[in-house]
Order: sequence, then structure tokens, then C-alpha cells
Amino acid sequence: MKERQVVEVVRGRRTVDGAGVHLVRVLGHETTKLFDPFLMMDSFDSANPEDYVKGFPLHPHRGIETITYLVQGKITHQDSLGNSGDITDGGTQWMTAGSGILHEEMPRASERMLGLQIWLNLPRAEKMTAPKYFDIRREDVRVVEKKDHRVDIVSGELDGHRGVTPHHVQASVMHFLVREDAEIELPTKRGETTFLFLLEGDALVGGKRHEEKSALLLSDGDGIRIRAAERPLQLMLFQAPPLREPIAWGGPIVMNTQEELDLAFEELERGSFIKRGA
Repeated sequence: MKERQVVEVVRGRRTVDGAGVHLVRVLGHETTKLFDPFLMMDSFDSANPEDYVKGFPLHPHRGIETITYLVQGKITHQDSLGNSGDITDGGTQWMTAGSGILHEEMPRASERMLGLQIWLNLPRAEKMTAPKYFDIRREDVRVVEKKDHRVDIVSGELDGHRGVTPHHVQASVMHFLVREDAEIELPTKRGETTFLFLLEGDALVGGKRHEEKSALLLSDGDGIRIRAAERPLQLMLFQAPPLREPIAWGGPIVMNTQEELDLAFEELERGSFIKRGA
């Protein structure tokens, strides 16, 4: 096995977004080339509802998919397509913005709000695909129990166990819970962008300790060894083939050229952003 090594560590920074939501922005504009096709990732972890209940009122997206994974808590959502619903413990909302959508996400007061949202870039040929929701309920997730860890496979495949199949970019999303001081070995797909996010607890990777809330970009290889520190570890594994396409990013819209970006904002202003019947 060619073991992957950590080649980049991103700690993120605390920020406020939406109508006043406190979160940690881990990935952003400065990490797009390294983490391609993963664009942005926000981590949220709070026991204080004042940090998040103001939520994200109606806002537009185009050219991307947003993946909201909730370990604990509740988020209600609705959009311009007439969809509405809840994301609850262990659930995922995989939204394809495609040609354009307006939606809102409103976290509800919970004992703890723990999870993340990651933006996945759409390839040029699929930027203007019809928008859609892919609600992945807790019961849709493939759960595999081992002696020293558990894995919830949202999408992708691990040791013959499969999660759901994405509609566009074939990204793998997995949530691991590792017993304290236990070491696990994870197979990975060669040639794909692969990174870990330490959701809760520190981890030792390649003999070096890394703090929770860190994103660890890995070199190419067949697998990775991870050891939990003194307490149980929760981590996310993300993998996807890179797109290697130009990026024009303006707020909630991500296209390939500045002209496409300008057109999107012009359409927002004149009310033609939503492509009826797309």
C-alpha cells in the first residue's frame, strides 16, 4: 500500500455569515486549487442557539452543489422550486443548484448544533443542469460497525459497502467515529482529491498530531492510517475526482468565466435567474 501523507493543513477561521450565524470557515477562495472540486466548507458546533438561529434567509445559488451534513441538530429549509423539509440528526441535504435556485436554511434551537456544509463544484458541462434536491435520510446511510470504529457511508464505497450515488460529481462522503487510542486504516481511490476533516477530537496522522476542526489534505496513494488521541474521534472523509477547470466565483454563484458570472447577477437583477421548466 502506498500510504497517503498530510500535505496541507487548514485550520479555518471564525466568521459570521447569513443573518448572523457564527461558524468556522475552513475552505474558501484560497484553497480551491488544492481541494478541487471542493470549494467551500463551513463547520458549525455550538450549544448556544443564539449562535445560529438567525439562519440563512432566502439567497441564490448557481453552478454548484451544496452538501449539508448534520451530526446533531435540526435545520428547516425551503426553496423556489416549492421544496421544503427538515434535516435532522445523521441526515444530509445534497442540493444541486445547477442553473439557479433560491433557498433558505434555518437552524432550529437544539441541545447541540454539530455538522458542516461543503460546496462541490459542478463541471462546465453540467453547470446549468436542472436544480434538484437529494435528501439523504439517516436510514439511507450505510452504517458499518467494527470493533474499534463505526463508519456512516453517506456516498461512495468502502470495503464493498455502498452509500448513495450522487447525481453529478461522484464524491465520497463518510463519517467515522473512532474509539480513543484506536488506529484505523482506510483505503482510498488513487487520483482523487482526498481530505479529512477532524470534526471532534485530535488525531495522529503520519505520526503527527492534528487538532480538531482541521482539514487535512492528503497526497495521492492507496490508503491512510489514522489514530485517535486520548478521546473518541469523529472525522469526515471526502474524496472526488478533480475537475481542473477555471473558476469564476462571486458570492453564492460559481461559474467558469467572468462573463458567465456577470450574466448570472444581471439575471438576478432583472428577475430571469430561475429557469422555469429547466
